[in-house]
Amino acid sequence: MSELSQEIAAAAARLVVEEGLEYGPAKRRAVKVLGLNARAQLPGNDEVEEAVEEYLAIFCADTQPAELAALRDLAARWMARLAEFRPHLTGAVWRGTATRLNDIHLQLYCDDPKSAEIALINQRLDYDVGSVPGPRGQSVDCLSLTVACPGLGGEAIGLHLTILDLDDLRGALKPDARGRTERGDLDALKKLMGDADHDDTHSLR
Repeated sequence: MSELSQEIAAAAARLVVEEGLEYGPAKRRAVKVLGLNARAQLPGNDEVEEAVEEYLAIFCADTQPAELAALRDLAARWMARLAEFRPHLTGAVWRGTATRLNDIHLQLYCDDPKSAEIALINQRLDYDVGSVPGPRGQSVDCLSLTVACPGLGGEAIGLHLTILDLDDLRGALKPDARGRTERGDLDALKKLMGDADHDDTHSLR
């Protein structure tokens, strides 16, 4: 990675952590903040993620682990609640870089794309319908709710449910260039949470 890309990645990481921006908007804003040409070559998401991890370790080590744990606990509750739709957690909460400014992103794999929406209606939950890019390049529905996070004192957190076809689940768990998956089901999340608890307990000894 070039020195300029490193500089953009570092600036983007600060925006991701301090303002809760997604990687794409953070990189574009970083270019403006640094006064660079809009055509400057942007770092990849992996490079930004590494910079985010470094930023968290330096500036947020006292607060981020507890905030991440609270968000993962909330995600687990909703994954159990929506178990019939094979929920998989993705984004910063899954990858371990989330703070209280981040939303929770779940992907639901449905036989009928309207079934999850009907379930929310039956549970009398308010939600908004938007669209996001799907795995095949097409737009797919995304249902967005605001939910309270008990672990953060009832703070309001965004919960986004991307509706995918059941067939998309087959290729969903392929690892990335760093050998990590982009998403995980409830069992995988519980393993992450258990590993984190073990690390915290070990560090106190």
